[in-house]
Amino acid sequence: MDFKRKLLLAALPLALCLSNTALAEIKIKFAEVHPKGYPPVVAEEEMGKKLETQSKGEFSFKMFAGGVLGSEKEVVEQLQSGAIQMTRVSLGIVGPVVPEVNAFNLPFVFRDHAHMRKIIDGEIGQEMLDKITNSDYNLVALAWMDGGTRNLYTKKPVRDIADLKGMKIRVQGNPVFIDTINAMGGNGIAMATGEIFSALQTGVIDGAENNMPTLLEHNHYQNAKFYTLTEHLILPEPVVMSKTTWTKLSPEQQALVKKLAVEAQAEERVLWDEKSADSEAKLKAAGVEFITLTPAQKKAFYDATASVRAQYGAPYADLIKRIEAVQ
Repeated sequence: MDFKRKLLLAALPLALCLSNTALAEIKIKFAEVHPKGYPPVVAEEEMGKKLETQSKGEFSFKMFAGGVLGSEKEVVEQLQSGAIQMTRVSLGIVGPVVPEVNAFNLPFVFRDHAHMRKIIDGEIGQEMLDKITNSDYNLVALAWMDGGTRNLYTKKPVRDIADLKGMKIRVQGNPVFIDTINAMGGNGIAMATGEIFSALQTGVIDGAENNMPTLLEHNHYQNAKFYTLTEHLILPEPVVMSKTTWTKLSPEQQALVKKLAVEAQAEERVLWDEKSADSEAKLKAAGVEFITLTPAQKKAFYDATASVRAQYGAPYADLIKRIEAVQ
């Protein structure tokens, strides 16, 4: 009897240890450069709540919005090391490492917003996620957030391509974007999102390019009152998880994360459309002038960037043809 009791007591610490391992939650830190209330952030937070509930406590989720954990580039580096578990990343950051995604980064590669959405919802969109996942980037790409249509916002009006000549325009640090602005006659300057406000204020830059919610939420409209609807870039943005974290998940946990990320993709789209309409109204009320180009004026921007599409699109000519063929 004593021997059996000893065996039981000896086994208890091991049983407790195994029990604690089973209960150990997977902590998900999600980093965002965008502020609270921004459509992707809202959709990602909702995804986190579902993850905690539907996994029955196997996951915990915490959102770090507003760039508190660093710039997108810094966040990706932290993801690659496993210090952060998830983020939404601009393709401009991914392009230099996963060249195929640069097909999406090309100016005017999508006819309009609806065309872009059809692409990311289909076969080509999944292929692009797989390219990121199968690269040496140490990330698993799960779904797409809608990053809207990017236009020029400037301190002086750009009513025609000639008006852009010599203007210093902030872009993400990707050669495609820098060359796009340069081809249009401007001077593309790479800069982190967090630096734009003061750079506009002090005259380091004459403008930037982004969507309406970003112009509003980051308060850039306070120093750039002209918004020219060039629609030169329409960029989807992948939600990614650190591969270090992903490989520790069970197949069931991986399937749940993927399912909820895809749900977030659909939910963010509705939020995005609402936010864009609301942002436009608020920007106009704040005195921002929206400049609509004539078809001929817009074609001038398209024609000016032909060299960029030719140079960077050459390796992906077949892919670009497939994108163009999607109706």
